[in-house]
Amino acid sequence: MAATSTQARTVLERFPAGGPRGSWPAEKYAAAQRAQGTTDAQVVMDLATDQFLVITETK
Repeated sequence: MAATSTQARTVLERFPAGGPRGSWPAEKYAAAQRAQGTTDAQVVMDLATDQFLVITETK
């Protein structure tokens, strides 16, 4: 059996999945957060709410 670790995640921002084709606001927001150097923001999809979440791992 593989060991799993649970890490807390903080949601920085939420974006609806139905944006215009070619528009990536969640990715742009995450990139801006990473560029500031204060967080390692990542984008994940929340299927239950049909939203893209910009998250960061918290320790």
